[in-house]
Amino acid sequence: MASIHLRNVDVDFPLYSGASRSLKTSLLHLGSGGRIGRTVSDRMCVQALTKVSLQLKDGDRLGIIGPNGSGKTTLLRVLSSIYEPSAGQVFIEGSVASLFDVALGMDTEGTGYENITLRGMLLGLSRSEIEKKVHDIAEFTELGDYLSIPVRTYSSGMLLRLAFAVCTSVEPEILLMDEWIGVGDARFLEKARVRLDDFVHGSSILALASHSNDLIRQVCNKAVLMDKGSVSAFGEVKEIIEYYEQNY
Repeated sequence: MASIHLRNVDVDFPLYSGASRSLKTSLLHLGSGGRIGRTVSDRMCVQALTKVSLQLKDGDRLGIIGPNGSGKTTLLRVLSSIYEPSAGQVFIEGSVASLFDVALGMDTEGTGYENITLRGMLLGLSRSEIEKKVHDIAEFTELGDYLSIPVRTYSSGMLLRLAFAVCTSVEPEILLMDEWIGVGDARFLEKARVRLDDFVHGSSILALASHSNDLIRQVCNKAVLMDKGSVSAFGEVKEIIEYYEQNY
């Protein structure tokens, strides 16, 4: 059974040696709302997350909300193991798939078919698993013979179709998304929406960061409000969004 447990997680991004007490250092500290400070080794750092604790279980659909720079994307990247916490503990049970940059890992010199294999392996699929999915992926993209030529010849829309089709062919227990995905023209967009809905519903846990409160209301059953790298509020979607809209 899938689960996520974050306990007092900090994420710091070092900037430079903070030995000197310069005017620049003081201005940076003030301009960041106090989120730029010193570590124990006296190194200047951005405190991206501070004492973040969360627990999610099977069936949870978490909406991550908050103003720009509040730590939403950083939190998702901790959950996907892109960022390692500076302090605290992260416990994750279940396979994880992240849809931050669906075109990440594409080889522009490789063909569409070669990139299906490459991207599938990056998502944790074996070659035999990819082979079973190739026909479905190729059919969904509607790219036809273009799949046999290098993707550097593709338009941005064609590349996005291919990447989206591969990403949504896996079956993760935990799905992480930074904003909802829109793909291609109006006709293909509807086709992609149906596939994405099925993809999301097939996961045990969803964590979705978005600036669209309406989307969060529609998709999620829980919400966390991030503010200056910390959890400001956590609970049912309706009450957290109401609090956010009234106070921010």
